Amino acid sequence: MSAPASLQRKRTRLTPEVRREQILDEAAQLILAEGLYAISMERLARDIGISKGLVYNYFPTRDALLTALLNREQAELRDRGMVSALQAESFDDLIRQTTRLYLEQTRDRGALIAALLSDPSVALLMEAENRADRERTVRYFVKAVRREYGLPLPMAIAGVEMVSAVTDRAGRLVADGQLDVETATGMCVALITGGLANLRRIQRF
Repeated sequence: MSAPASLQRKRTRLTPEVRREQILDEAAQLILAEGLYAISMERLARDIGISKGLVYNYFPTRDALLTALLNREQAELRDRGMVSALQAESFDDLIRQTTRLYLEQTRDRGALIAALLSDPSVALLMEAENRADRERTVRYFVKAVRREYGLPLPMAIAGVEMVSAVTDRAGRLVADGQLDVETATGMCVALITGGLANLRRIQRF
């Protein structure tokens, strides 16, 4: 007679990479279902069906676990954004693709990222990395804006910083259900490209 399916699953030995992702996946689901404060190593171990010591083998502290989860979420967005940027055929297409991607991520995973960033310890641990990531993103778009509109560097930097606020605000509206992704994407593209085109006209005078 074969063992019950539940026992067979418990006996399955996962690779370290798969086990690590399993723990992070369970943590993400728990945060979305019950909130950040539901997370503990004991709860995760119990829900997954592994020992608490095994969870600690992968993540020595709760902060390490939450930071790893936030890193994973942001890395996925960053990697997908780079693919979208490389596939863009024009500046408008670049803005449309990267904006849509950001808004989809905000709609689908924004609550998780916001919850993680609300933890002071995680926010502090990620502060330097988030700053560096934002600076890389700004540099990339500043170069794209200068190529497209011929703006002087100080104006291009200021312009990118200002239009970024448009996308951030659109993300909040999408997350709150006030706008759908397609409508918000179209509005962002119109406001960003229109605003930057006007800056080009202004700086010529």
